[in-house]
Amino acid sequence: MAAEVQRKSNLPNEPIPSNYFDDLEVTSTHKLLFFIIMLAYFFEQMDNWNFGFIAPALMKSWGITLAEVGKINFAYFVAMTLGGLTGGIISDFIGRRKTFLGAILLFSFGSIANGFANTVEVFTITRALTGFGIFCMMVTSQVYIAEMSPAATRGKWQSLTASVGFMAAPLVGLLCRVVIPLSPEAWRYIFFLGGVGLIGFILGLKYLKESPRWLVAQGKKEAAEKIIEELANVKVDLSQASSKVEPRVKTMDVLIGILSPKYIKRTLIILLFVILTVPAGFVITNWTPTLLNQRGLSVNDALTASSLLMFGVPAGCYLSSLIADKGGRKIPMAAMALSVAFLSVIFGKLQGFGPIVLCGFLMIATNMALNFITFSYIAENYPTKMRNTSTGIHNASGRLATSVLQLYIPVVFAQYQFAGVYNMVAILVCLPIAVLLLWGLKTGGRSLEEIS
Repeated sequence: MAAEVQRKSNLPNEPIPSNYFDDLEVTSTHKLLFFIIMLAYFFEQMDNWNFGFIAPALMKSWGITLAEVGKINFAYFVAMTLGGLTGGIISDFIGRRKTFLGAILLFSFGSIANGFANTVEVFTITRALTGFGIFCMMVTSQVYIAEMSPAATRGKWQSLTASVGFMAAPLVGLLCRVVIPLSPEAWRYIFFLGGVGLIGFILGLKYLKESPRWLVAQGKKEAAEKIIEELANVKVDLSQASSKVEPRVKTMDVLIGILSPKYIKRTLIILLFVILTVPAGFVITNWTPTLLNQRGLSVNDALTASSLLMFGVPAGCYLSSLIADKGGRKIPMAAMALSVAFLSVIFGKLQGFGPIVLCGFLMIATNMALNFITFSYIAENYPTKMRNTSTGIHNASGRLATSVLQLYIPVVFAQYQFAGVYNMVAILVCLPIAVLLLWGLKTGGRSLEEIS
């Protein structure tokens, strides 16, 4: 309303003082940009989730063990770690748009290469390339959405964008349920379909805009004002906002900066949170189909159950859109973490197809809500000059911890069985909650410039 009054008080061609999109409404043109990200998310997540469904069939087709699946996942998450670090660093230098589009190319071609692989070694390499591109895009998109959204609805748009894009999770599960039983090698077609992500690249090449905040940080204020005008249909003056931007810093300076007295506390809190909750979340999302099969369900029954409970992925993203901007961000994070822990303990003890699907759906929904509120929280804690690099560092740390845990899941399963794996998940997500609540920064609903 304040923005509307301000617009009426200015002449038609007179630019209004603006803090990027914080005081403007989201228009239909602006929503088109979010739609492109949704589409990219969809194909990215198709490539991300497919192996969890394919692994049981691959074990049967190639005769590989659960430990070998763990090694493939280890390589995948190590590559994601590198993709997160590289994506954050590159996008701070060449821009969010170019990095985003390049990552789409990489994971799309990586998925196609997975479909052609004929040995475990080649498959592991091409799977790693896919992981690199996936997380390079994910890290870049998190910051990009944060920088392109109004402060009051930043968490909402982050989560709504993901809730549509992440419909890929249940849909790829249903697709695998139909395709994989057709023949021992039918899983290859799932990877070939991942190449359709190139559609997102083509649309992004034409319609995706560079982040005005990044442009201003590069001294391109006029270009930034033009993009905001195109998206918001209002002429703006970014003079005041640009006067607050500090010069771009080198990657090593960002590493030093996040450990400086000003940022050290928030850095350590975020690191603790991600290196414990992210690995736990990937046990839930990536291992559940395989572990259900190892527990005694047939490949087909495991695929059916996993496909149904994966509808919790978009449901969780939508849930986060409803609660992400409340409680300063950290309150809903803590609530979702406690919910994940509670549901994980129950899930590990359940018997019967129906209870497993229902509890698994709720467990995955709360886990995804936790993930996307955390994505927003990380991006909000640092200034524009170091936001993407620092986001990449934190997310890469979570993936590195995840890669290590992949080697131990088969060991925990062998010793403590199905319930033991999910009890471990509950312990991991509970450990950092008190630290977050006591010392974490409140970021929800505040301007990025005010927070940093």
